[in-house]
Amino acid sequence: MPDLMVEIKSKSDRIKPLVEKIQLFLQLGSTVGILIDPDKLTLTVYRLNQEPIVLQDNDKLTLPDLLPGWELVVSEIWTPVFE
Repeated sequence: MPDLMVEIKSKSDRIKPLVEKIQLFLQLGSTVGILIDPDKLTLTVYRLNQEPIVLQDNDKLTLPDLLPGWELVVSEIWTPVFE
């Protein structure tokens, strides 16, 4: 099992099956599952037996147990909007 798994919701995906897939990976040994939802501009971090953490806007994703010193500002993954 990978330590980290990421699912990106497409327009046609439903959230529940994606969350169930992430939970399955966690039960099988993954440390962290991330669900990226471009429709809601959110990134949700899942860990086994913990409440999911929803990040958005200028929140920072950090995974010190897997990627020490690495961080990502959530808003940086969305397509820029030019006015």
